[in-house]
Amino acid sequence: MTGKESCDSHGHGSHASCEKLVKVTLNLEEDQVVVLKELAKQYSKDLGQRWSMSAVARVAVGAFLADIGRIT
Repeated sequence: MTGKESCDSHGHGSHASCEKLVKVTLNLEEDQVVVLKELAKQYSKDLGQRWSMSAVARVAVGAFLADIGRIT
């Protein structure tokens, strides 16, 4: 699988540096799921490439971890 294919498979097209994804199960509140789905739809429209709810969740988790200084 090429880097582009692996990025495409997780919902948003491309990355400057695409990393391996690990499948996990998360329990989210219903309103969180609604917002993630809405954002995925909006990002897809605004950016002209498909965004999945999972991709939006990864962005949100990444932002949270960066905010608390756990990742850069």
